[in-house]
Formats: sequence, C-alpha cells, structure tokens
Amino acid sequence: MIKKHPLQLLIDQGEHQQQDFKFEVSDSKKIARTLSAFANTDGGRLLIGVKDNGHISGIKSEEEYYMIEAASQMYTKPQVDFTATRWNVQGKCVLEIYIAPGNNRPYLAPDKDGKFKAYIRVADENILANEVLVLSWQKSRSAQGALLKLNKPVKALFAYLEQNPTISLSQFSRTAHIKIFTAKQILSDLISMHILEYTVIDKQILYQIREGYIFDNKDFIE
Repeated sequence: MIKKHPLQLLIDQGEHQQQDFKFEVSDSKKIARTLSAFANTDGGRLLIGVKDNGHISGIKSEEEYYMIEAASQMYTKPQVDFTATRWNVQGKCVLEIYIAPGNNRPYLAPDKDGKFKAYIRVADENILANEVLVLSWQKSRSAQGALLKLNKPVKALFAYLEQNPTISLSQFSRTAHIKIFTAKQILSDLISMHILEYTVIDKQILYQIREGYIFDNKDFIE
C-alpha cells in the first residue's frame, strides 16, 4: 500500500471551516479577511497552489509568500501571525499557511471599501462578525470573575432558550421588551462569560446556551 503524501491527506479533507484552498494570492487585502476570520474563529490553514477542486497547480514564485506577509503586517489589526510550510509534491510547490486561534480578538481586516472590520469563518466562507461578537471579544479580556445582574431581560432570555434552541438579537429585544442597544450589551456579556455561544444558520448569527453550561446563580447577582 502506497502511503499518501501528508499534503495530499490535507487536500483530501476538502475546504472546510479550518481549511481553504487558493490557486494563487493576488490581493493582500482580500487574503487579510481570511486571516482575520481564522484568527477570530478556530484557526485554520490556507493551501496556496491548490485549486478549489483539490488539483495541485503549485505556485510559480515567492510572490505569494510576500503577499501573505503583507496581508499580515499591513492589513490585519492587531497583526495576525502565521507559520509557513513549503510542500514539494509532483514536482510542484504548495505553500501551507497556518493561523492559530487568536488570543486578542477581534482581529480586523479591510472590507471592499477599505474599512477595517472583523470576520468569522463559517464552513468554507468568511462572513462579517456583528457588533455583539465584537463586544463580547472586547469584554472577554476583563470578564474573569464578572457577575451579571439576573434581571427581567436575562430571565426572559433564559425562559425563551428553555423552549427554543436559539435566539436572534431582534427576537431577544422583542421578547424582553428592551432596546437593541441593551440587548447587544446583555448578549455580549453572556458570551464573554462563556454562558452563551453563537451559531450561524443561513448566514444569520444566532445565540444559544453554551454546550455543557449548567445554570448557576453564582454567575449572577440578584
């Protein structure tokens, strides 16, 4: 039995939440959005010199590496670091770029208009993070030991999630009879405290009780 090349084993996985194929890199700003999305989510790898169908085309020069380097150093805030591995297979060179999950979220990259925004990785796509997630990442840096008031809106949220798997920002606002601004603050607080987590369904960001979380009054003040 012929042992497969380690690169081929990666390619056989196809594109998914933690892996993206790129035939080439021609736009550092665009690739910066992928770096942002990986760093803000679960990390991942780019395989440059691989077509969408998994065919190894190879890279022709060092330019792709320098485009990634430019994306990292010039177009991500804070800078998204990466490690690079060059694979030689079938007489062709493939560049593997690995991005670890970030510890300093949110990581921003320019959108098509040049405005710096945060992205998340969903399946094999990069989508914009919303304000709730950005707030939760900012709050998580100082959330250790934080307590949240168990008030009527929070009770209404938990009551809703006892009957439904997920809730949207607008649903929470209507259910709890609170303004969107207040709903954003509560949801981001609960995510930063690892009580809620986000999920994405049909490109809509929704919220659910974190898997394994058991309600504990000690997380709240009355």
